[in-house]
Amino acid sequence: MAYVSPCAALSEPEHELVKNIIHVKDLEELSLAECTIYNVPHNLRKVKPQAYTPQLISIGPIHLGKQELQPMQLHKIRYYHFFWERLSSTNQQSMKNYKLYLESKEQVIRKCYAEKFSINKEEFVENILLDAVFIMELLLRNSSWKSDTSKHEHDYVPSKSFRRKHTDDFILTQAWLSRTITRDLILLENQIPFFVLVKLYETVIVSEDDKKPKHENFLDLALEYFSFYDIQRSSSLETKFVLEKNQSKQYLFVSGVLGDVGKKKHSDKSVRNNNNNPKHFTDLIRFFYLPAHLGESGSSHSFPRTATKLTESGVSFEKVVGRRLLDITFEKKPFLSNFLCLGCLPSFSCLNHFKARLRIPQLKVDHTTECLLRNLIALEQCQYQEQPYICNYVSLVDSLIHTQVDVDFLVEKEVIVHEMGSDKEVAMLVNGLCKHVVVNSNCYHEIINELNKHYQNMWNRTMAALWLVYFRDAWRASSTLVGIAFLVYTAFNFVRLAKVLF
Repeated sequence: MAYVSPCAALSEPEHELVKNIIHVKDLEELSLAECTIYNVPHNLRKVKPQAYTPQLISIGPIHLGKQELQPMQLHKIRYYHFFWERLSSTNQQSMKNYKLYLESKEQVIRKCYAEKFSINKEEFVENILLDAVFIMELLLRNSSWKSDTSKHEHDYVPSKSFRRKHTDDFILTQAWLSRTITRDLILLENQIPFFVLVKLYETVIVSEDDKKPKHENFLDLALEYFSFYDIQRSSSLETKFVLEKNQSKQYLFVSGVLGDVGKKKHSDKSVRNNNNNPKHFTDLIRFFYLPAHLGESGSSHSFPRTATKLTESGVSFEKVVGRRLLDITFEKKPFLSNFLCLGCLPSFSCLNHFKARLRIPQLKVDHTTECLLRNLIALEQCQYQEQPYICNYVSLVDSLIHTQVDVDFLVEKEVIVHEMGSDKEVAMLVNGLCKHVVVNSNCYHEIINELNKHYQNMWNRTMAALWLVYFRDAWRASSTLVGIAFLVYTAFNFVRLAKVLF
């Protein structure tokens, strides 16, 4: 049979259209290999557009020029002047050198964005410079504000130098404004590349001759500013960084917890010099929740039962502290867990060996949680298709929660704390996060399989029913034991009397 070209059956206009599609002039522009800042996929955005849209300030070129964000442009310019005033004459020359650096990296910065922008080089560089300086001045002022506030928190009247230093700062003195800007800075579409900010810090701030900066590097400064989102932070421990290798690729994981916001944080030099530092602030927030060790991802087409159903099979839900948010474990002793009813007394740690324990770090839900998780999910859908850890976590929590009864149970166990109006709102929030989310692997597949295997075991459900009815708490367990002892005593006396009579 003779070969027939597919274009032979097309009319002339259709043939020209196909030819134009095939012969793309600038094919390299379609490459996303260097892209790190994405437009949120349409199927995710349409579920809740406001979760991905800045409310007050635009950072980067994606939302540049929107009318509702124009008032903050004046504050950007004010912060630029504040930043310029803090520089010495030497550092003012460094600022000029930094602008030359941005001009030389203009194409590299453009390639960080999935969207192609038609603005010219000069305008593009000036906007990146203005945004970078605004962020740097904001983070520096925030650090100074926290330090000075901690010094005066026990004073009835702050010193004149404290008032003079901060009363001109409209952003930091207005709590709602500061929190909203922080929220805008974590949005996926509202980013500039992290290396742009690192270069500004190293070129201008660190090179100060007359004084040494409070933070050794920009990463520490950023961690201090976004410490609000590190839900496992503690005042007694400092931030530590662990560089893990996974499948011949290096990833940066933030382990440990943040120390006091006023303290200086130290990071490992090998991490700071590594090329796999966060790509932007959204990426940095994602690192907050990743533990140092995650199980190997695998395919999983099953889902665990709800929290209340798992409880009916003897699974004990426990809140853990000092772990990253995604560090969930299921602990079960193969033989001892067959006697679930013996683990009814939580005051005795040795009895924990008789429990099937699902240990979950506490999830704090407020009015910013949905926005945060949706942007982290959007980042993983675009950037981390092979490591969708946040997506896996949200999917697992979604499986545990179907109704407000499940939320009420997890709140009782302190696995979830929330500031929402009701448990029903939390259930609706969690159930809507995974809509249109597609993943190819699950880092919790082993835990899910173990939970399902435990639930399907009839003996476990029987022992759990025995525990719920007779051993739910210490008083009920003691009453049950007294009843059993009385029954045994009665049976013993009956046998002895029967021997005497017969």
